[in-house]
Amino acid sequence: MRYAETGVNLEIDLSRGNIEKVETDPRLMELYLGGQGTAAKILWDRVPPEVEPFSPDNLLIFSSGLLNGTPVPGANRVAVNTFSPQTNLMAHSLMGGFIGPEMKHAGYDKIVIRGKASDLVYLYINNDKVEIRDATHLRGKGSAETGDIIKKELKDAKVQVAAIGPAGENRVYMASIDHGHSSAARGPGPVMGDKKLKAIAVRGTKDINIARPAELFEICQRLHKKIAESADVGDWMAVDEDDSFHHNNFAWGNARTRIKNYWSKELEERWRNLKYDHMDRQTSCYNCPKQCRNVISWPGRRRFAYKCYGKDTYHMAAFQELDFTYDILGVAQDYGLDSYSTPQAIAFALELLEAGILTDKDFPGMPSDVRGRFFYLLEKIAHREGIGDVLANGVYHAARQIGNGAEEYDHNTTKKFEQLPIKLGKLNPPYFLMIATAAKMAITQIEGSFPQDPIADKKEREEFVKKWAPVVPDEKFIKYFLEWEKRNEISNEASCAITDWNEAMHFIDDSIGLCGFVSSFRGQFGGGVTYHMNNIPEVISLATGMELDKDGLWEIFQRNRNLVRALNVRRGMRRIDEKPPEDHWAVRDHEFEQKLLDEYYEFKGWNKDGIPTKETLDELGLDYVSEDFVQRGILTDDEETPSKETSKEKEEK
Repeated sequence: MRYAETGVNLEIDLSRGNIEKVETDPRLMELYLGGQGTAAKILWDRVPPEVEPFSPDNLLIFSSGLLNGTPVPGANRVAVNTFSPQTNLMAHSLMGGFIGPEMKHAGYDKIVIRGKASDLVYLYINNDKVEIRDATHLRGKGSAETGDIIKKELKDAKVQVAAIGPAGENRVYMASIDHGHSSAARGPGPVMGDKKLKAIAVRGTKDINIARPAELFEICQRLHKKIAESADVGDWMAVDEDDSFHHNNFAWGNARTRIKNYWSKELEERWRNLKYDHMDRQTSCYNCPKQCRNVISWPGRRRFAYKCYGKDTYHMAAFQELDFTYDILGVAQDYGLDSYSTPQAIAFALELLEAGILTDKDFPGMPSDVRGRFFYLLEKIAHREGIGDVLANGVYHAARQIGNGAEEYDHNTTKKFEQLPIKLGKLNPPYFLMIATAAKMAITQIEGSFPQDPIADKKEREEFVKKWAPVVPDEKFIKYFLEWEKRNEISNEASCAITDWNEAMHFIDDSIGLCGFVSSFRGQFGGGVTYHMNNIPEVISLATGMELDKDGLWEIFQRNRNLVRALNVRRGMRRIDEKPPEDHWAVRDHEFEQKLLDEYYEFKGWNKDGIPTKETLDELGLDYVSEDFVQRGILTDDEETPSKETSKEKEEK
């Protein structure tokens, strides 16, 4: 009997219309856990680097986390993985809501999709009944509207639907996959559209087996209570309290400087009132008491929801106030557009217009006011019309298509992905490493276990570490934190270890399905975090029956991290690609940054070009990766030559 996982993947070939239920090897769970971990293994085995993202042979994988559907509170994340057309690297996205546990209750750990349908279809899963259904009547429909129509069509209000909007259908690079008030962005949306898959609808009523249910349930009751009693049940950014950090340090490129002292108590109060005057309720994902999503009813717009940074992106990019976000965000979400990248692409286009690189001829019929311009470009991007067809490829690619100096305005991308649009003072070394080397293409998906800032008062610092539950067994992180005085002054040794720890918690969460807001992302807040390296192994053991301790969990993290790294290396990623945006910090020191990168690579067991060494791979049981690297010339048996194409050669090209 399989515990926690179902042991079955659903394989869909849209080209052939073929549906298979495939039993999986239980050893894979022991090696990679589940979620993104086992998805990375499937991508390694079945999608060689020669396969283009828009090829029928590229896979789109929906992975329910290992602990989804169990009593474990906050375990509800679906990892959506593929290879991104924007970066040609592994796309990683997480989606909350209810569809992940519903997949488990239907009997499936993963939905693995290949091929392309001849016309628009949707996938209907109801336990053992699986159908590929016509979806041509849904063409052009918004993602939320699509979900509503499918539920009525199936006469089942409880079916869980994940859908793309017009942006996904049109293969817009920043297209998202939306489910209720959750979305999977940053890569998989355009691939879903390319496969002509409009939606996945899932209904499940099967039981999920637990290895030691009574013991697990007892622990989960305590964990549930801890989440519910947390002082920040509604996310601090979602309740519009002090958000001075983001707004006072917001910057948009070369044409404008960062806004200083924008945030004020008056603004905070005005925005808080604006939100509560239009908020229906706050909601949670499956089996989680943390009500961190605000559901907003805005006059003349479809009801929408947001959490965290989603409320900031549009009004910051347009230099407007919160009412503008509330006016445009629901529209953007129904188009199926990522609220992280899309406003940056729009602001980029308007900067080029101001600079004379684009002209009025590129924007026929565009309104003169900034709010009207944002709505105009939003529609153009979603439908790939006119200049929107270029902007739909993201800032990096659009800048190079436009040319004529537009590249100089590509000021906020890393590895061809848009990053957080802020400009700070002096470089924060761990954050440099996280932005430069992260596999997940957004700092908000990797930060968390270690605080962002030192605590000035030494007594408060000492009190903090006394209740720092997430800290790993050795005491070095306590030492680092107690000795930390200035944000930009921390040892390279500490920076490498902190980055590694942050990665560990996120990679673990993404494999077992835990939300970062009760685990990895909240570790920086000391005793308030629910899950950490000291209690997750027991939870996994009770759910799955697998004997696991902290050391074993750490090894699985390293295996998953290096496998994802290897997938990207095999697709051409090298050291030269690993750098934050040039103006992310006002003060930069190239020599220091490169030395820090050297030390981090060595810390991780990678060579000077950021490629995991044969020794590192073999020690983690990834010998199949090292063998492939040797065959391709990426590594040599003696590892004297890092790769056929070094970073210097790649830069010269």
